[in-house]
Amino acid sequence: MRLLPGTKAAELYGADTADEDYFCNYGLNPEYRPRLEIEGLRVSGIDDEGEVRVVELAGHPFYVATLYCFQTRSSSGRPHPLAAGFVAAVAVYEHSTHS
Repeated sequence: MRLLPGTKAAELYGADTADEDYFCNYGLNPEYRPRLEIEGLRVSGIDDEGEVRVVELAGHPFYVATLYCFQTRSSSGRPHPLAAGFVAAVAVYEHSTHS
């Protein structure tokens, strides 16, 4: 999968590509992509066929949605980059609301 430059996903993976497994038949209807992007949803990961696999919400502290189950490749000793990024975002939020 190709990760688009400047996105949260690319930042968290620390790369411009990622190898993830897909086990679903769902996806983003390409007819709606332009409208969703106008409203602030940013496509940040695309598979080899051009299908959207990761989206983000611009301006949100951590809104990264995937069409794969990244958590299945995560463990306490080696968290998936997206899981680690989510936990870090929560910690920053918690700290900012309790200081």
